[in-house]
Order: sequence, then C-alpha cells, then structure tokens
Amino acid sequence: MLPASLLAALLAGGLAAGCTSGGSGDDGRGPRESPAATRDADGQGPPPVLAVKIDNAPEARPQSGLDAADVVYVEQVEGGLSRLMAVYATRLPESVGPVRSARESDLELLRQFDDPLLAFSGAQSKLLPLIDEAPLTPVNPESESGAFTRDPARAAPHNLYLRPDRVLDGPPGEGAATTGFRAGPAPSGGTPDDEVTVRFPAARFTFTWSDADGRWQVSMDGSPATTRDGDRLTAATVVVQDVTVRRSAFRDFLGNNTPYTETVGSGKATVLRDGRAFPVSWNRPAAEDGTSLVSPEGNPVNVAPGPVWVLLRSAG
Repeated sequence: MLPASLLAALLAGGLAAGCTSGGSGDDGRGPRESPAATRDADGQGPPPVLAVKIDNAPEARPQSGLDAADVVYVEQVEGGLSRLMAVYATRLPESVGPVRSARESDLELLRQFDDPLLAFSGAQSKLLPLIDEAPLTPVNPESESGAFTRDPARAAPHNLYLRPDRVLDGPPGEGAATTGFRAGPAPSGGTPDDEVTVRFPAARFTFTWSDADGRWQVSMDGSPATTRDGDRLTAATVVVQDVTVRRSAFRDFLGNNTPYTETVGSGKATVLRDGRAFPVSWNRPAAEDGTSLVSPEGNPVNVAPGPVWVLLRSAG
C-alpha cells in the first residue's frame, strides 16, 4: 500500500545547475488524489511500477539501483547528453540514484504503464501542470521528503537518492511492466556480434557480450559501468530503437532546448540478445500501448529473460 503522504500535492522543486527546474515550495495547486493509491485501497489491480529518473553525468557514476531495474531507458537530454529512466517491477533496490529532473518526453513514455509512480528531483514550472494532468503519481523531495536522502560524500546535484521502500511496500510484480516486450526464445537468424556501440551526440554506450555471464556488459563513454559495489552492469537484452528526437517548447536554465523523444509511432530497431544482433521493426500505435518488436518476416521478436536496456536513439 502506498503511504498516505503520496496523496499530497505535486510541488515544484528544482535542484541545481544542470537540471530543468523551477523554484521550490508550494505552488498553490492543492492536493490531488493518487489514482494508484485509490486503486490499491479498493483492491483493484496490482500496485504500480516505480520509474526513477537517474543522472548519467560522469559525476553521478557509479549509480545505485540500476542492476535491479527491469527496464532501463536511455534518453537524450540537453547538449546531446544522456539521462536514464529505470523501471522497477520485480525487484526494489535499497537505494536508487542519483535522482534528477523530469522531462516532457517522460510523460508519453510512461503512458504504457498503469498509473506508474514517477520519482524525480524537480521540474521546471511550465512542465508541472503537464505532470499534474498525466496518469501517474509524482514522487519528489517536496511531496515525499522522507523517501529521499543526500549522500554527503557527493556534490549536489549528483547526490540525491530515493529509498523505494518508503513509497512502495514491495515490488508490484512482472505483470505491472506493460512495456509490450515479451520474454521467450530467441528468433532465428541474426548476426553474431560481440560488441556494439551506440552513439548519442555527446554520449556513447558500448555493450560487450560475455559468454560467462550470458549477458551484455555495459560501458558508458568508454568506461565499464558498475554498481557502487564494483559489480559490472549487464543487460540480457538491448533494444536500439531509432526514434524522432525533436525540439520541445522547454529549455534548461542555460537556455539550451530540451529535446523531445517521440516513443509513439514506428520505425527501425536492433535487438541484441544471446551474442547476436537482430534487425527488427518497432511499433507503438498509441501512448497507452506497449512497444512491439517484429522481425522482417513479420514474426514477434522476444527479449531474453532479465534486464532490458532500451536506447532511444535519434533516427535523424
């Protein structure tokens, strides 16, 4: 059951240089009822997934909690840099972060889930009404202060962490992860490939197949990505999804335009699993739908059991 405090208002809260932010404090819009809390109280359906916006600046690494995520989305932000959104359904880590600010694209991406919780550090004031209208439950330091902590060993804004057990009693379960991805046997064909690099304008990700792990080892900007305990981050499946990345109506505090990543539509993608690369088409007809992956022959393409990383790369 969600804490009653999640029924509080969504309050504005910017966190520091580098994030899109407004001022902190009560924005005067008053409380709104949490659809997730209502559903849970009435016994209608499972608890929601937890989605967390996670910093991916070099100063934020190594992050906490990425190894427990069911899905990790990689998004382009200002200046061509990247930010992560981790989605938790089957496991809740002790800590997740560093937590950073929300973007307009997140609202479309999260529509595929049933009233998810979105944990973020803040958002610019013009974006807050859109977050209020979205079918999700916002969780930030102003609305749920007891769920967040700061690491004194790190400098702000790269030191804010979420305690998931303060907002959910337990993981909602696999059924809450309504991404459209289906776990199952690998498709036929594909091309053997033991290392793939995916480039963003100012970031790059490399996935190296490990026979010993049976997974892809993750590197970011040329360095191995690890947990804070030093364990290598891995993915069972990597989906490199070519999408439209366009300008939005929002800018960061430096005046840089905030990219909008369109995740509804269709296009080309590559699925990496079992040490092979498979060309596929992706399709998401409406925001409420998950994303289907289809082979050139028109057959559904399964993901491997385990964590899925989705890189939303500009097709332009």
